[in-house]
Amino acid sequence: MAPDTPNNTSSGILGGALSPGLCSVTLRSRSIDEVVAVAAEAGLAGIEWGSDVHVPDADAAARAKAACADAGLRVFSLGSYYRAGTFGDFEPTLAIAAGIGAPRVRIWAGSLEPHEADAGTWDAVVEDTRRIAALAAGQGVELAFEFHNHSLTATVDGTLELLDRVVRPNVGTYWQPAVGVSDAEAPDALRSLLGRLMGIHCFSWWPQAERLPLGAREGLWREAFSIARSSGRDLDVMLEFVADDSLENLHGDAATLRKWIDAG
Repeated sequence: MAPDTPNNTSSGILGGALSPGLCSVTLRSRSIDEVVAVAAEAGLAGIEWGSDVHVPDADAAARAKAACADAGLRVFSLGSYYRAGTFGDFEPTLAIAAGIGAPRVRIWAGSLEPHEADAGTWDAVVEDTRRIAALAAGQGVELAFEFHNHSLTATVDGTLELLDRVVRPNVGTYWQPAVGVSDAEAPDALRSLLGRLMGIHCFSWWPQAERLPLGAREGLWREAFSIARSSGRDLDVMLEFVADDSLENLHGDAATLRKWIDAG
């Protein structure tokens, strides 16, 4: 993980800088060039590229890397679908990460939630994570767990237990508001994970998976960004899953995100 060295934001507040970006999965039906154009037009700083559609191989990774460079965008990370505990071949994923210039790869903590998993499942996820973390470290790459249901990182306690058992400096977690958790309660999870945080997936769903404009949960997100800055680390905040998959809504959410980040 990045060192815990405070940085000064543009607002002059001591803390980590937040960079607004986009998950390419938000535009799954669009081409690499279209994703880059939309992100640049929306005033975003970078992209997390999904390995399922946009960058499944070396050729696509090279195209995405070049397109980002031409547009002045950073590659935030590679959003992989590798499930720790499967002991699969992780080298192809790392090759794509290298080809696209990704400093971080998102992974998943198995396929079961903490209350569903037996000791053998936990041991497998821990051992496999340590294995791929060593491979990633050899290339200077971080690994970030998706904070998501249907995985051992479905809960804060599960995430912390897993990271405490893995104990690798290049392994951390993402955070996003859990489905159905209120604006008042959701930031508590972020606070608990702050020392292990590597990035944020940003969207507004309520009361369950209904997609709303980002601004509909303004209180949640302003508090979340304040908490994130307090880590003293630079962090990427990546828009995901806008209402109706609409470009108009994406531009609106991007403008909201930039406004909140600029406000400090």
